[in-house]
Amino acid sequence: MDNKKNSFTVKDCINIGVFAALYIVIFFVTSFIGYIPIMMAILGVACAVTCGIPLMLFFSKSHVFGMVSIMGAIMGIFMILMGRPWYCILVALAAGVAADFVLKSGNYKSINKAVIGSGVFSLWMMGMEVPLYFGARDTFIESIKEGYGEAYAEVIVKITPDWMFYATIVLTFVGGILGGLLGKAVLKKHFKKAGMA
Repeated sequence: MDNKKNSFTVKDCINIGVFAALYIVIFFVTSFIGYIPIMMAILGVACAVTCGIPLMLFFSKSHVFGMVSIMGAIMGIFMILMGRPWYCILVALAAGVAADFVLKSGNYKSINKAVIGSGVFSLWMMGMEVPLYFGARDTFIESIKEGYGEAYAEVIVKITPDWMFYATIVLTFVGGILGGLLGKAVLKKHFKKAGMA
């Protein structure tokens, strides 16, 4: 990996697309635990952990500012296509840009900065949580009733008091850190080969 490059290449674009697709698949599969209402409280943590390995591998191939930001935008677009509110893309893009800055601060060569970046990037998921806590809560709960039934919706209401939103931010960040550490452990040889330490 040549960290002196400061512009995108075709290979970079391919990497973004491939890893975004892989991340989405793993995220989607993990999110099935949300069908158990009580698991909704830890959904962000679970997804952040399981997506840690492909995200860290993507970080090892990121060498120029903007790659992670684009990945974040893709996550936001994916959420909108799944029927989530439009502002999901703003939250996801902000998380991607913030993670880009974290990686850049380590010149895209620091594994520890990549682990922190994993926690920061994982916060893109918070865009999905906003309607459950602010503004459109009643409408959102009604849509849950229609899709999953009254009993499911009642459990969601009980486990999501207002303060839980802030707890979820912390839990999702921690989940991203754990996912980053998992990726660091599994991909140790790969990072060494990529010149990261």
